[in-house]
Amino acid sequence: MSQFDNVTVIKKANVYDGGKVTSRVVKFADGSRKTLGIMLPGEYTFDTAAAELMEILDGELDVQLPGSDDWQAIKGGESFNVPANAIFKLKVHSLVDYCCSYFD
Repeated sequence: MSQFDNVTVIKKANVYDGGKVTSRVVKFADGSRKTLGIMLPGEYTFDTAAAELMEILDGELDVQLPGSDDWQAIKGGESFNVPANAIFKLKVHSLVDYCCSYFD
């Protein structure tokens, strides 16, 4: 899906790590939400409240998922899941364009 129709977009950006990671919330009529964002190259640690599906639209990164010591290479067109109430790490190698879906 390359676009979302009939949604509400929150204008104020979520800004993390001094502006190196930004996103905007998209709300759907059924109450679900997603964020659309950009990550600049760097290393990041994130925590989750809800389970997430992180779709990488463009760019390259490595992810270390909860409970694993291994890093998994992810590139544009690929995705990964993160469980609720977890911490995961990213090594972003190039500008990453992403869409994150939340499952409350």
